[in-house]
Amino acid sequence: MKINKILSAVAICAGSVVALSSCSKEAEKVTAKNEISADAISKIQQLGFTTKDAQKVEGGYLVEGDIMLTEESLNSKPDYKLMRVAEGEQYRTNNLVSVGSGRTVTIRVSTNLPSAYVTATDELIRRYNAQGLLIRFSRVTSGGNIVLSAAPSGSGYLASAGFPSGGNPYGQVLVNAGAIGTANASTYIATILAHEVGHCIGFRHTDYQNRAYSCGGAYTNEGASTVGAVHIPGTPTTADPNSWMLACIGSGANRPFNTNDVTALRYVY
Repeated sequence: MKINKILSAVAICAGSVVALSSCSKEAEKVTAKNEISADAISKIQQLGFTTKDAQKVEGGYLVEGDIMLTEESLNSKPDYKLMRVAEGEQYRTNNLVSVGSGRTVTIRVSTNLPSAYVTATDELIRRYNAQGLLIRFSRVTSGGNIVLSAAPSGSGYLASAGFPSGGNPYGQVLVNAGAIGTANASTYIATILAHEVGHCIGFRHTDYQNRAYSCGGAYTNEGASTVGAVHIPGTPTTADPNSWMLACIGSGANRPFNTNDVTALRYVY
């Protein structure tokens, strides 16, 4: 999830010619490290994700601000799906968690995160479990189907996660605790983590067809794609300003599940 705020950073190199040369070389290294190949760009597009601001990061590619695509998912060949073209419907992917007659997914908070994130995790678990779903959540102190851990230093997102594979949830949520802070654990932080867990169990952004709705900037509509952006019946075809799966969030905001979110959750699980 991204915060709805523009951050800018200016790197200044000063001093001797040697210092300038050193800075230039370092910039070249960074560019090469984060460069995305034309083949990867093509695959990201074929999977139905925007390539705008896509980043090459440790473990794969970060797209749409907070979604991690591993090499495995990038090379997957899902069936063709036509996206609905609307403004604010609920979407899921083709990949979901297998629940059968019921399944408990365990979540562990890494010790490299502040204690506020344990409080936030307990709240997100309460929010999901209150819906009476076939999928339930439980916090554990070792192991864990989903592990919340600190994002790499310098990360430009609040948190990131991926989508299920093989009937299992995506196993990791990377959390930028430095950017999020520790205030409002049961509201703001819990909302961010519940959003990322939503990705882990197969939900896409509610404003998938127009990310400008929550993030600002230019209108974006992806059109047709090969990845699942499957409309969930019963959810609206108009903008939904309070959904827990909107792509961006204002600092300190709280988004518990609204009526449309509950409809989506209960339809899928």
